Amino acid sequence: MGKYKVYVYAISKNEEKFVDRWVNSMQEADGIYVLDTGSHDNTVKKLKKHHVTVKSKTITPWRFDEARNQSLEMVPKDADICICTDLDEVFVPGWREELEKAWQKETTRALYNYNWSLDENNKPIVNFYIEKIHTRNDYKWTHPVHEVLSYIGKQQENKIIIPTMTLNHYPDSKKSRSSYLPLLELSVEEDPTDDRNMHYLGREYMYYGKWNQAIDTLIRHLSLEKATWKDERSASMRFIARCYTHLNRIEEARMWLQKAIQEAPYLRDPYVESALLEYQQQNWPKVEEDCLNALKITTHQKTYINEPFSWDHTIYDLLSISTYYQQQYQKSLIYVNKAIEKSPQEKRLLENKKLIESKLKGVEKNS
Repeated sequence: MGKYKVYVYAISKNEEKFVDRWVNSMQEADGIYVLDTGSHDNTVKKLKKHHVTVKSKTITPWRFDEARNQSLEMVPKDADICICTDLDEVFVPGWREELEKAWQKETTRALYNYNWSLDENNKPIVNFYIEKIHTRNDYKWTHPVHEVLSYIGKQQENKIIIPTMTLNHYPDSKKSRSSYLPLLELSVEEDPTDDRNMHYLGREYMYYGKWNQAIDTLIRHLSLEKATWKDERSASMRFIARCYTHLNRIEEARMWLQKAIQEAPYLRDPYVESALLEYQQQNWPKVEEDCLNALKITTHQKTYINEPFSWDHTIYDLLSISTYYQQQYQKSLIYVNKAIEKSPQEKRLLENKKLIESKLKGVEKNS
């Protein structure tokens, strides 16, 4: 028993394959509570076998905030710290010690390290801080999807950051996101001034290939008074550019990518996205210019808006290709080797290296 009463709560549905791993990860807590929302498999049976407190209830109409609020209601009222997780998530062992070292009497909420995606070697691909650790009676969940904790406490909210506490995410790739679009539309209908959900709705339209709806919605996001976070604004601009690219309106795509760069010049993402567009247009000098500008940025912002292509082999891959077509073969070889360092199993990179080396031999032979 630690100095605080710490409880984990979650919602579940048909997640039997995650139960053993998840419970093992959460066992440092004083208690684990799960609201099951209609499993047809052995999720509930397995949870109860691990002595997890489980309640079954169907939420109709479905909305994530209602489900999470009902799962939070299961947690004892005298809890000091509540931790909301999902069954496809796993804490790095020792998390409770790190939490209790950082938590203070006046703390109401904690941000901690979240690896949203990992590669086959368990190395983070997309990483940012999340904030689902909180006091028992000062918060409620809001929004039908992409739900957030809203502060309802009487005293001033007091957040801390715990960079030594890490939660890993191992999602089910087969899980459908079909409910997201109607729930996002409902969310925006309920609060048309909420910038975050307007951004998410525009992005969701983009995922569905609804290019014009996505453009209109993302422009609405940018016009909102609350839409002041530059990272998210830049992302909306990039997504608008993607939509225009799919509509084959390249100059408009270019314009929006330049806006994205100007909005958040400290992010790699808009530079790399611009380089990818120019790659499609075979504008090799501009590809090189954008990639070199991206490499000047060495700080990886810890927010949910992180594109994997900005930090994997992509930049060096693009540099290798662009310099190759500018007949700068020595540079091209240097860059492809750097790309291979980041993705040593990528067959196309290895083939590109052979091609560049062959070209270099031909140049040397003819010189």
